[in-house]
Amino acid sequence: MRVLITGGAGFLGSHLADELLDRGYAVRAFDNLAQQVHGARARRPGYLPKEVQLVRGDVRDAEAIERALKGVDAVFHLAATVGVGQSMYEIVNYTSINGDGTAVLLEALARRRVQRLVVASSMSIYGEGLYADRRGNRVEPAERTILQLKNHEWEVRGPDGEPLKPIPTPETKTPALPSVYAISKYHQERLCMTVGRAYGIPTVALRFFNIYGTRQALSNPYTGVLAIFASRFINDKPPLINEDGKQRRDFVSVHDVARACRLALEVPEAADHVFNIGSGESYSIREIADEMARVLNKEEIEPEIVGRCRLGDIRNCFADISLARDILGYEPEVALEDGLSDLAEWLEGQTAVDRVADASRELAARGLAV
Repeated sequence: MRVLITGGAGFLGSHLADELLDRGYAVRAFDNLAQQVHGARARRPGYLPKEVQLVRGDVRDAEAIERALKGVDAVFHLAATVGVGQSMYEIVNYTSINGDGTAVLLEALARRRVQRLVVASSMSIYGEGLYADRRGNRVEPAERTILQLKNHEWEVRGPDGEPLKPIPTPETKTPALPSVYAISKYHQERLCMTVGRAYGIPTVALRFFNIYGTRQALSNPYTGVLAIFASRFINDKPPLINEDGKQRRDFVSVHDVARACRLALEVPEAADHVFNIGSGESYSIREIADEMARVLNKEEIEPEIVGRCRLGDIRNCFADISLARDILGYEPEVALEDGLSDLAEWLEGQTAVDRVADASRELAARGLAV
């Protein structure tokens, strides 16, 4: 079986290529080698296996997509511009690449149907995760107001002001879409599920939580928080932590995510389903910064709690992965400690241009941080 991975030269795409090659698939990657991810030289990355055929092009280019799809049996659609904060001012770019690019791919697939389409969705579509009140009732909370954030009232509360407890978020939670990025990812997901159903293409959407691991773009200030922290530590600077550092997330190894992607391709019962893909565990951002410092032997560098919030950010969200366990047979295998140790070993040979402060100033200048 020949598989096409859009965004296949990137962080997750290249690890997925490794996973598929190990299982005997033929792999073609389609990628624009964006400068923000791959740097100014924008060449084929050295970590991409030589067995992978790389087709360079823009996902919005219908002719390039047609060429990439020739002889393909299944498609992983990972191509997207990623970054909650940046999406709030590069509105056209995020809407165009993530939305129009997906539409171009789907028009091509309507003419050249494949055996399966797997689309990368995101936990960002939930906005705030699921909560429980003091009586144990499940609550889908309202978004925190601008006034709350300006007053540094970070915690999410119920309608009467009562404190709420974050609990694992299942796929049944109503999307909230607090950022342009979240809107664009939900758009991608629903486009693929709707068109796939209409044209008889078995389609699976995977809502990824916070993926970490080797090959992340360390000089991209809008990538995952672990890569951003790593960039700061490499440059002997403290990681900058928004709010009070107590916000909780689900961090999942890229190796577990790549395996989940393969299962979404191979398990017949996965078709027409949407799955959370995370670790099923939650950690505070402060805990993650401290653990990162430990594995990098940078414990003398204390995180800087900046007491600020980017518009579009949420307080807590971590995954209920029961559905993926039940249908895909997905089970996370990489413990956070082991995954971070693997990341630390890779970081020893890396350099990073620290653009985190520049990104923060950009957001503040536009009134997008409070």
